[in-house]
Parts: sequence; structure tokens; C-alpha cells
Amino acid sequence: MRRTKALPAIALVASASLVLGACGGGGGSSDADGGDATVAEMATARGESADGYTAPDTKQSGQVVVSTDKPFTSYNNATEDANQSYNTFALVLVQPGAHITNGNNKVVLNKDVMDSVEVTSKSPQVVTWKLKKGVTWSDGEAWDCDDFYMAWLTQSNAAKKADGTKIFKAAGTTGYDLMTGECKDDQTFVGTYKEPYPDYESLFNSDVLPAHVLEKQTGVADVTKLTPTSAEADLTKVADFWNEKWNGFTKDLMPSAGPYKLTAFEPNQSVTLERNEKWGGKPGGPEKIVLKAIPDPVAQAQALENGEVSVNSFAQPDANAATKLKGLSAQGVTFGAGPGLSFEHLDIQMKHPVLSKEEVRKAFFMCVKRQDIIDKLISEVQTDAKPLGSLIFFPKDEGYKDVYADKAKGDATESKKILTDAGWTQGADGVFAKDGVRASFRISHTDIPRRKQTVELIQGQCKDAGIEIKDDTDPNFLDERVSAGDYDVALFAWSSLPFKSGKKSIYETGGGQNWQNLSVPKADAALKQAVSQTSIADSLKYFQEADEALAGAYGSFPLFQMPNMWAFKGLDRVYFQSYYGALWNANEWQTK
Repeated sequence: MRRTKALPAIALVASASLVLGACGGGGGSSDADGGDATVAEMATARGESADGYTAPDTKQSGQVVVSTDKPFTSYNNATEDANQSYNTFALVLVQPGAHITNGNNKVVLNKDVMDSVEVTSKSPQVVTWKLKKGVTWSDGEAWDCDDFYMAWLTQSNAAKKADGTKIFKAAGTTGYDLMTGECKDDQTFVGTYKEPYPDYESLFNSDVLPAHVLEKQTGVADVTKLTPTSAEADLTKVADFWNEKWNGFTKDLMPSAGPYKLTAFEPNQSVTLERNEKWGGKPGGPEKIVLKAIPDPVAQAQALENGEVSVNSFAQPDANAATKLKGLSAQGVTFGAGPGLSFEHLDIQMKHPVLSKEEVRKAFFMCVKRQDIIDKLISEVQTDAKPLGSLIFFPKDEGYKDVYADKAKGDATESKKILTDAGWTQGADGVFAKDGVRASFRISHTDIPRRKQTVELIQGQCKDAGIEIKDDTDPNFLDERVSAGDYDVALFAWSSLPFKSGKKSIYETGGGQNWQNLSVPKADAALKQAVSQTSIADSLKYFQEADEALAGAYGSFPLFQMPNMWAFKGLDRVYFQSYYGALWNANEWQTK
């Protein structure tokens, strides 16, 4: 997943990701197998109150093993090359932010590390982040305004090379790019906006890294003395470290300011978290958590049944695994599922010689039978799943309209007519061609079984329309190729927090996460208006305008809203938070 900055990607990519409001209930068993809460009630953290979140004391002994689909790869998940949800899943309790987001996608102040986040002026808009005094990283250094300043500097997209290209390779810049940041003192970061930005709560949540580590490694005495207009050589020195050196795992470079710290890493396999003894909040959760990658979803379910893991957390829902897990309730397994804040989609590479032709994209959209894909691959997880009709909104969001229904009928005959009317001719092999160019292209994706099955279904559906589709399965697609735009059609999912502003970096011309080279001027204008309104309600009509313009460009094709899916045994309550995964409140877990 990929994340967006006010959203991430699943298969994932992200940066300041945004999540749209979705349901908060769970599926499967209605009671948590002897626990004190229903699955739906587990979406609320124990430490929540009316004015924020404070970690409760739930200290437990022992180790818990948690499985997920793909491995952790990078400590800095805010870069365009590293950004993916599987990093977020591991780092949520290592890199705390100004807010937490619960299973109902409610955003609340993180009072363990923050005193307040307030709009202190409306014209111009000024937001003041007050950090709690005494919070430290696990190496003893202060978690303070320097860290916030570095997050702003590296993601504001304001620092440029002499040739105009960006110095910091941030996955998303929305929100940071509208502000000028400064540290008033060690505990006070102030952002002054050149335009109103209603989604300011989306910032500084999963991208606050240790500035003191960067300073030591680069020889920069004080990162807050750097500005976007500082000497290119000085900025490049910082950018080279920020862009590259926090990949993989180097223990001394990767401290924690949260309740857990990273202590071990097996590439492509697992990452280990242990309680952070320097954590200023109340200690809680298991002594050790091992987050283990098991790409085969049925194998994940088997591992839970066999007692090899205690928690399954599926960013990728799977019908076969769901069937198996639902049958394990008598063994004390609790299963949960429900609509999440991620959506499966197909991105078109607009520079592709075949797909750059609008009639080919139209014919492709028309031949794909989305409900058939859902019925075969998703309905076992979520029985009422339907095709998604928007790139910006989810079905339960205010402002949602289906702007793809007339473009994606799953009608091979109509698809063929689109090509025929545009002068394409069906060859002896059944594939349309024009001017020596065949209607043939690849769909690229990671090695997730459901994705391969999706491509197989689309191959059959579009073969009837005279379009040849080739499968391109690559385990490293999300890590190495998607952000380079190395695909004809990319199949993956975007994951987000409950803010829409993160969509801007994905769909605006030249956006940091616009790897498909999409350019829709009308959408650009609408997105710019949407993220600069004084209230979220005022932004809705502009997001709707952008949504309709994007649909009319036939550049990105939403398939369905991704269900969250998880299961557990031996713990009192686990809930898969759509953006942050299963560990978002693992510090509250208690064994049964």
C-alpha cells in the first residue's frame, strides 16, 4: 500500500496522508471472545478522553508476534522512495505525532507529547503547536521544536536546486508547502500560512524524526538555522542524509520518542519493537512485539491457528483467509472486518505510447467488470462491498458522488465500439490495432495473491473487448518502481488519514506522488481552491469539481474501498486502524 500525506498507499505509499471518514464497526464475531468489548468498541482507545489521549498503564510481560503482508523497510517513511503503509504500521509507536487517530478515524490530541495545537490567528492563519516539556528520544536527547522544524523544512517543497528541482525528496508536501515555520522556543513551533489550510491537524503526525541525529551525522550545528533559501550546498548536505540514510535499520541512527523502540531487523522478514525505557508516558503493552511479514494471507491465518502469531493484520483483504479465520472462533480467535480508509485502484502511465490515447483508456475502463472482481475476491470479507465511484471521497463521506458509473459499465461490446469509432481495427489475434500499434499493455503490481487474481480477471474481461493485458508481478514494485513511474498500469492502493488534502500531491500536475504524469488543469485549479478554504465544509465543492475533472481524464480508475481485516487470539482487544495498522494502540494490549 502507498500512503498519501493526508492519505498513504497500500501496496502502500504515503507522506502527510489523509484519511476520509469511514465506518468504525467490525465484522465477524460480535463479541471479543470473553473480552470486555465488542469488536466495534475496540476502535476506541482506552486512553481517550474528551480533550485528548493519554496512555494508560497496561504493562504486560512477554512477547507478542504480529503478522502483516509486507515487511518494514525504512525509518523515514516521508520520502517518496520509502513511503508505504508497512513502515507506518511498524513506526506508529516509535515516532509519535501531535495527534493519534483511533479505529473510528477520530483525530485526538496526543497529550503524552503535546500540550496543545491551536489556531492562534485567522488572518493570516497561524497555528501554534505546543510540545510537552520533558519528552525525550530513547537516546536521551530532547524531542522538541527542532524535530518539528526539520519536518517542515524537508517537506515544504520550498528548497530548490539551481535548476529548479527539489532538494528534499518528500512523498507529500500538502500543508507544509503553504506554511512558513519557526521555533519560538524549544516547546513552541509556529506555522504561518500564506493561504488558509483547514486540515492543519494532518501535519506532524507520522513524520517527526530526530533532528539531533541528522545534525550529528551531517555536521550541521542547528537545523533551525537553515531555511529554504540557505546555500544549496548546506541544504544538499542535509537532504542527502534525510533522503537516504534512514532507510533499512541502523539502531544508533533510529531512536524512539514513543512507547516502543526498534531493536532488531531481519530484512524482508521482521522488525522487533521493545518497550522504550526513556518513554515519559505510562509504560504499557507487551515487553516485546515482533512484526513479521507473511505475504501469503492464508499462511498468516494458518500461523494464527498454530499459535505462531497472536495477531493477523491484513492490509490486503483476502477471501480465503477470511473464510478460514471465521471458522476458528471456537478456538478463541476473534475476526474483524469493515470498510477502511484505503482504496484499490489502477493508475495509468499517461506517457505510455498506447495508453496516452484517450480512446484506449476509455475502452479499458469500460471493459473492466468491477463488481465481478469484488464478488469473487472481496465479498467474503465484506458482504456489501460495491465499486468505488470516486478518487477523492469514500461512499459514506459527505460530498460523495459516483462519477465513474457511466465510464465503467463492464461492457465489452461498448468497449469495442469506442475503439472502432476511433479508427482501431480488430486483428486476426482478436486484439485491436491502429497505425501499427496494438491495444496491449501491462498491469504491474506486487506479489499479493489477490492482486494477481485481479489481473487474471481483468485479462479475461478485456480480452472479450479486444484488449490484450499482460501480467507484471514484481515483489519490489512498490519499493522500487512505482515512484519512478515504471509501469503501464499500476495496481495498488492508497491509504490515508481522515483528511482529503493529501490527495493534492497525488493528482495535481507535478505533484510529489503523481508518478503517472497526469495533468488535468481543471483538477489542479479545484484542488488548489479546496486545500485553501477556511473550513473543511467550504472545501467540499472544490474537491467534487476536482473529482469530476479527474474522472473525465480517464487517468486513474478506482476499483473498491479496501476492507480492513484482522484477527487475534490471547489478547483482550485489537483493532486494525486503517492508516496506522494494528499496532496503533498496542501499548494498551493485555493478555488474557
